[in-house]
Order: sequence, then structure tokens, then C-alpha cells
Amino acid sequence: MDQTKELVDTIVKGLQEKKAKNIVIVDLNQLSGAICQYMVISEGNTPTQVSALSDSVWDFARKEANEKPLSTDGSQLAQWIGMDYGTVLVHIFIPELRQFYNLEHLWADAKVVRIPDIN
Repeated sequence: MDQTKELVDTIVKGLQEKKAKNIVIVDLNQLSGAICQYMVISEGNTPTQVSALSDSVWDFARKEANEKPLSTDGSQLAQWIGMDYGTVLVHIFIPELRQFYNLEHLWADAKVVRIPDIN
């Protein structure tokens, strides 16, 4: 398994650790001009959970993949937090903003994998 795919799997584990909902992996590898190889999109019920999900992703990626994000945005309001790992972009939303931006549908030609929720 390549390093980027391992990072994606680690990010998903970090999201699942804090009970993220509706996790989606968008595989952009086959699209020319894509801004990254993968996008991982998920949601938390409240800004507090969105923040906790971001912290968990950061911790898992650092400990298991020895990766830190190049940048992070949105932490102050925690309604949307974006984390840029270079080859992987992570988007964590509250449900209303996720529905509004509808990111996974912007890349209609990409392969989309839905990860079942953990209850």
C-alpha cells in the first residue's frame, strides 16, 4: 500500500475514533488537474465535535503516519475545518455547511467511497 493511501486510512481511523458521520473518500487520482490525490469529507454534529474530530485526525496522522498538516483552517469557529496534508485534503463540517457546499458532488467524475458510520 502506498504512503498516501495509508495516510487516508489513518485519517479515517482518526475520524471514526470520535464518531464522525458520513465519511466519504473522494479519489481524484484519475482526474487531470486535481488539487490533490484524495479528499476525505466528514461531519460532526456540533462545532465542539468538529473540533474534536480535527484534533483526532491530527493525533492519528502524527502518531501512525508521522505526518502533520501543511495548513489548517477554520479552527476558530469549527463549523468547517480544512486540513491540508498535500496529497490529501480533509474537510470536517457541521451538517448544514456540508449540505450547502456539497463537495463530494463537485467532483462527479471521481471515484467516491462511503465509509459506514460507527455507532
